Amino acid sequence: MAKWRDVKQNRIKNSSNKIQEEYKSSCASLFSRFKAFITDSFLITTPIVYIVIYLVFGSGDAFSQNRLLGWSYILSTVFLIICFFWYVKTQTPGMKAYSLKIVSSKKQRINIFQAMIRYIATLISIVTLFLLLLPFFNKDKKTFQDYISKTIIIDE
Repeated sequence: MAKWRDVKQNRIKNSSNKIQEEYKSSCASLFSRFKAFITDSFLITTPIVYIVIYLVFGSGDAFSQNRLLGWSYILSTVFLIICFFWYVKTQTPGMKAYSLKIVSSKKQRINIFQAMIRYIATLISIVTLFLLLLPFFNKDKKTFQDYISKTIIIDE
């Protein structure tokens, strides 16, 4: 009976609370993940868009006539670069700027298939608005791509 009283009066920490605190402290916040995404958009995606529009197609008019081909060049190049960063370095430049790291749900290094699935799931999540709102409706703040690829972004 004394142990229960000690736990209730916070003299002894409950072990389940300790596990939950450790899990919550290692997960990155939604705001820091969003800032890293915006940073990566400016550092990686924007230069590739300009290179494809002006160096590959020659002008904006030529790009607008072949929009499907142009976006396939852009998305495939960004796909290769992002997956390379996730697999080799476990973080993109934006994630590095905000001290974030991508790991599997078992807190191990991700494999190349998880990186590819996560990128494709991210594109699907961006296109569908409902999936973007998913982290606001669940307790652990996991996104659609976290569930599909079995990865998580943590604080370093």
